[in-house]
Amino acid sequence: MASSAGYIIASSCDDIVEDQHWLTSAYILFAVPYFVYDIYAMFMCYWYKLRIKGHEADSGAKPLGAALTSYLRREFLMVLHHIVMVTVCFPVSVFWRQGKGDYFQGVMFLAEVSTPWVCLGKILIQYKQQHTLLHKVNGATMLVTFFICRVLLFPYLYYAYGRYASIPLHMVPFNVPWQVNLGAAMLMAPQVYWFSLICRGAMRLFTGSSRSRRRPITAKDELDGQAPFQPANGYSTHATEQNSDSH
Repeated sequence: MASSAGYIIASSCDDIVEDQHWLTSAYILFAVPYFVYDIYAMFMCYWYKLRIKGHEADSGAKPLGAALTSYLRREFLMVLHHIVMVTVCFPVSVFWRQGKGDYFQGVMFLAEVSTPWVCLGKILIQYKQQHTLLHKVNGATMLVTFFICRVLLFPYLYYAYGRYASIPLHMVPFNVPWQVNLGAAMLMAPQVYWFSLICRGAMRLFTGSSRSRRRPITAKDELDGQAPFQPANGYSTHATEQNSDSH
């Protein structure tokens, strides 16, 4: 989600036109179909898991509408992110921006540096490898890269603009359009939230602490909205707790 902030900031930097690169706009054309497909793929995986979980107790098919509602409730932030990327950030980056602010948009692409570690963490959890050294090393790497590339990135953008405009950092918010501040705040908030979840999971992973044992999550829990919230950012604190209980 962090990468979408650059589109809003870049569109406001009307005087930064010197440095341009075709990839800043071409990458968006590549990314949009991915976001559309990813919403569909995430739902199909989620629905499949529900059907597998409910197989022992009920061989009947789960209602599609109930599964979709549960999926949207569980993955609300991720689905919202994808929708905003397609409906807002795509036209802003390709049309409204008019080729200005390539530097800021390029810097925001650095948010994806953390993605491989996020994905690897999710894969290791799926294969129940939470107890391995690889999982701990990946967790530490993900913690650092996520903080630098998705949380610190926002203050850096303000710092970079301040240097360009020769104004102090604390004055930058007062010298850019209010839409920039609002957009940056809205886009940074989920990053901070996801980072807090990663920190909680990392704390339990490295200290070996866990909460009390929980009963297994069933398909009915998922459909009824009783299952604990697990973000789609590749790190599940609940999965870490389950691992700590079993090792």
